[in-house]
Parts: sequence; structure tokens; C-alpha cells
Amino acid sequence: MNERLFGIHGAALTLRSERMGVIASNIANAATPGYKARDIDFNAALEARLAQARGVLTADAGAGMVWRRPTMPSLDGNTVELNREQVAFAENAVAYSATLSFVQGKVNTITRALKGE
Repeated sequence: MNERLFGIHGAALTLRSERMGVIASNIANAATPGYKARDIDFNAALEARLAQARGVLTADAGAGMVWRRPTMPSLDGNTVELNREQVAFAENAVAYSATLSFVQGKVNTITRALKGE
């Protein structure tokens, strides 16, 4: 139902939210020795979600999760680069907002259609 109603935007909104959590976790652990920064490859994860929604059995639910490769790793083994994480968080927040606006517009259109406006 979700894919038929919202197209890829419902899955995209969920993935953007999950990615925001992953990036926030990286930021929170910027000073944790040995912490390895992670991210979500949005395109790979979206393809896997859509394939899973269509019932493709080979779709991996954890697809798209990747380890960040640091430009300059710290001596304590932590791979979080705070500036990079902040930029990724801001970009993801803008993409999340845009996707949410599209979904809200679709819901508003459906609501008006149901009311007969």
C-alpha cells in the first residue's frame, strides 16, 4: 500500500530518518576511542527496500550500511571526522525535509479528493 500510494518517497523518508540516526550516533561518539563511523549508502539501501517491498527474496535488509573511510584517522582508532559528519547531517536534513514536503503534499491532495474539494 505504501509504495502504491507514495511511490519511492515513503521508503526514502524512512531511510533518510535512519541515516539521520546513524550520523547522529557518529557525532555523539566523536570522542570514543576505537569507534568506527558508519553511514548508509542511500541508493543501495533504497533499491534493497523497494525490492523487499516487491517480495524479492534476495533483497538484503541491511543493504546500504557502510563504514566511513576517514581522510585522516585519529591515533585512538576513532574514524569520526566531525566536520564531515556535520555536513552529511545538514545535507540529509535538507533531503529529509524535501521528501517530507512531497509526502505531505500527496496526503493533502488525497485528503482534498476525499472531501470532494
